[in-house]
Amino acid sequence: MTTPLADPTLCIHSWHAHVYFDGPVQRELAAVLRERIAARFEVQLGRWHDALVGPHTRPMYMLAFEPAQFALVVPFLALNRQGLDVLVHPNTLAPRADHLVNAIWLGQRLPVNEAALPEIISVHDVEPVLINSWPG
Repeated sequence: MTTPLADPTLCIHSWHAHVYFDGPVQRELAAVLRERIAARFEVQLGRWHDALVGPHTRPMYMLAFEPAQFALVVPFLALNRQGLDVLVHPNTLAPRADHLVNAIWLGQRLPVNEAALPEIISVHDVEPVLINSWPG
């Protein structure tokens, strides 16, 4: 039997938050939220995805952040998401479980394309968080 500390898939390397939007009004709300996040937190702001990508079934952009930022970023998203749906998930070596089992939803839980998510990845496939947002 493995203990959580012995199981490398349970190590949280980083966190992602996917901010979803549907239509021009929600996209503008998402843009305002993105600007507010960039002004406050050290995060990696991902590209806008107006077309569906990966397991996501709605347009979105992603934020990546270090585990130490979780207690700052997630409460901010919870209180400032302006009705947008946000998926927050850890990045371990188990992407499918990260998105489907270990996820935190702010707002409505949206469908996720499970087939697009590998069960397990190698530690060499873990993407580093590249901070591109520095509070001013």
